[in-house]
Amino acid sequence: MVPEDHSRRRVLAGGLITAGALTLGVTPASARTTGRPTAVLVHGAFADASGWNDVSTLLLKAGYDVIAPANPLRDIAGDAQYVGSVVDTIPGPVILVGHSYGGEVITNAGHGRANVKALVYVAAFAPAEGESALQLAGQFPGSRLPDALLTRPYPVPGSSEPGIDAYVDPAKFHDVFAQDLPRALTRAMAVTQRPASVGGLGSPSGVPAWSSLPSWYVVPTADRVIPPAVQHFMAKRAKSRVVEVKGASHVVMMSRPDAVFRQIEAARRATH
Repeated sequence: MVPEDHSRRRVLAGGLITAGALTLGVTPASARTTGRPTAVLVHGAFADASGWNDVSTLLLKAGYDVIAPANPLRDIAGDAQYVGSVVDTIPGPVILVGHSYGGEVITNAGHGRANVKALVYVAAFAPAEGESALQLAGQFPGSRLPDALLTRPYPVPGSSEPGIDAYVDPAKFHDVFAQDLPRALTRAMAVTQRPASVGGLGSPSGVPAWSSLPSWYVVPTADRVIPPAVQHFMAKRAKSRVVEVKGASHVVMMSRPDAVFRQIEAARRATH
């Protein structure tokens, strides 16, 4: 009987821990009283949420609530729906910040959500309806990304056809993606990068949130993934307030987090 009692106790304890975790997951979001908006930081392809660490540190010091969700990187509709579901759990105002493909995600996730007050694009895509990230990346010359990609198939549930994931070749990662960061760091980034579905990168975007929301833009002048000319084109169309960061790479939020922080602050001051 003793082993059975211990087993029963373990089950009950596990249930209590699960229930407690769910409660803890809900209570803080509804109790925030910092008076500042929540910054939702959305990473792009070939990266992960850790790329926002330095920007997050600056935001937290300034009194922001910060969430940097894991972008699924599967398809634009599903990715935007996921990020939108995170935004829907936040009771107060939100500033959506997107890097690279994450810009396309916030363009879609921000549409129609009343608590989203501003968009901040960081070396990012800001597509119009029907455009895709892949289409925009090639609209002006200068991207080194196409020649640096490796692909791998992955299984798609319910389909006999695999999906195709794209990675940046680790041998080219530093020079294409993050040439202003130390090579020791970019070697680690290359091996921990999260791939993006080629189908997702080529999917058409929906109604853009920037058509009804104010936006800010950080353009790194040495971006080798999304040419600065493409970024200026999108920023002008969205009527974004633009700051250029001279000599910065595609991962400007890592090499120049101060510049990104200042644009988020500018968005906050203008909309709150």
